[in-house]
Amino acid sequence: MSDKNERMMNKFVEIATKIGNQVHLRSLRDAFATIIPLFVLAGLAVLINSVVFPWIFSDQMLETAEQFGTSIIRGTLNSAGLLLCPAIAYFLSKNKGFSNPISAAIIAIATYITMMPLQLMATTTTGEEVLVDNVLSFNNLGTGTMFAGIVIGLAATELLIALNKFDILKINLGEKVPPAVSRSFNVMIPAIITVSLFSGLSLLLMITLGTDLISLIVTIIQEPLRAVGTSLVGYLFLYSLGNLFFGLGIHQSVINGPFTEPFMTQNINENSVAFAEGADIPHILTISFQTAFAQMGGTGATISLIIAILIFSKVKAYRQIANLSAAPGIFEINEPLIFGMPIVFNLPMIIPFVLLPIIQTIIAYLATAAGLVSKTVVYIPWVTPPVISGWLATGGDWRASVLQIILIALGVIIYLPFLKISERVLMRQAELEQDL
Repeated sequence: MSDKNERMMNKFVEIATKIGNQVHLRSLRDAFATIIPLFVLAGLAVLINSVVFPWIFSDQMLETAEQFGTSIIRGTLNSAGLLLCPAIAYFLSKNKGFSNPISAAIIAIATYITMMPLQLMATTTTGEEVLVDNVLSFNNLGTGTMFAGIVIGLAATELLIALNKFDILKINLGEKVPPAVSRSFNVMIPAIITVSLFSGLSLLLMITLGTDLISLIVTIIQEPLRAVGTSLVGYLFLYSLGNLFFGLGIHQSVINGPFTEPFMTQNINENSVAFAEGADIPHILTISFQTAFAQMGGTGATISLIIAILIFSKVKAYRQIANLSAAPGIFEINEPLIFGMPIVFNLPMIIPFVLLPIIQTIIAYLATAAGLVSKTVVYIPWVTPPVISGWLATGGDWRASVLQIILIALGVIIYLPFLKISERVLMRQAELEQDL
C-alpha cells in the first residue's frame, strides 16, 4: 500500500510539474516578474503623493509636487496592458525557441494598438462629452486591459511563430548582410500577415458588433474570470488549493501564478489609480492584501509557526530550524522551514498551513469591509516584512499594522496544538527507529 501511495504521489507531482512548466503559463510568470518592479515603483509614487507630500506641501505647491507621482503612474499603472503584451510575446517566443523574440515583442505592440478603437468618447475640461480620434486612451492601455494584453500577446505571437515556419514566407538576403537585418527580413512577411489579420478582425468586429476586440475580451472573458478569482469564496478556494499543493511538495505558484496573481495585481493597480485620484477604492482583495494579511512570513503565514516554536517548543531540531528560518521568514522566505522542519508531507502541519491563511483572510476581509482598516492601495514587494507591510499597503494606516499583530498572535494559537502533535509524532518515530 505504501508503494502504491508513493507511485500515486509521484504521478501527481509529475502532472502538477508539467502544468507549472507549461510554456504559456511559464511565459506569463516570466512577463509578470519582469514588469513587477514598475508596479512597485508605482506603489511608491502613490505613497509619496498621498502620504509624504501632504506632510511637506499644501495648496498649489502640493498640486505641483504631485505631478512627480502622477507621471510615474501614467508610465506604469496606466500603461500596464501595453507593457505586459510585448513582455509576454517576448518570453513566449523565447521559451518556444523562436529565433527573433524582440521582433515578436514589437509585433505584439503593433497588434495590440491595431485592436484599439479608432474613435473614443472623451470629456472636456468643461464636462462636455465629445467624439475624438487619433488618440490612445489610458483606459485601453492600463490596468483595466491587462488581460486583453495577455490574450493578444499570446495569440499574435503564436500566429507569428506558426507563419514563420513556412520557408516560402521568408526573405533570405544571403550571408553578407548584418544578422539583425537578415532576421528582420525573415520575419517581415509573417509580421505583415499577423498585423493585417488582426486589423481585419478589428474591422469585422466594428462592422458586425460595433465594438473592438479589447472591449470584447474585457467584457466576455476578463471580468467574469476576475469576478470568480477575486471573490472571497473563489479566492479562498484557489489560494488554499495552492497552499495544499505546497504541502505536497509542489510550489504554490502552480495555482497562484496563472489563476490569482494576474487579477489580484490588476485589483491593486486599480486601487492605486483610484487612491491617487481621490476616488472611491474599488477592491478589498488585492495582491498587497494577500502579502499583508494572508502570507505573513511566507505561504502558510509561517511567521506565527516560527514564533510558536521559539516560545513553546522544546524539541531541539525544531528550535534549530526555527532559528535558521527566522531571518528569511521576516522577509517572507519560508522554504527553509517548509522543507527543513518539514511541513511538506507532514499532515499535522499541513492542516494549519492551509487553514490559517483562510482564517486570516476572512478576518482581514471583514475588518476592511467594516471600515476598521483601510483598503490596500499600494503595490508592495512580497518580501516586505509583516507589520511594516500593512502600513505601507494601506497608504499609511496604522490600524493595518495592529491587525497584522493580532493575526500573527492568532496564528501562534492555531499552530500551537498542531505543533505539539507534530512533536509527538517525531518522538514516536524516533522510538520506533530505536526499537529497530
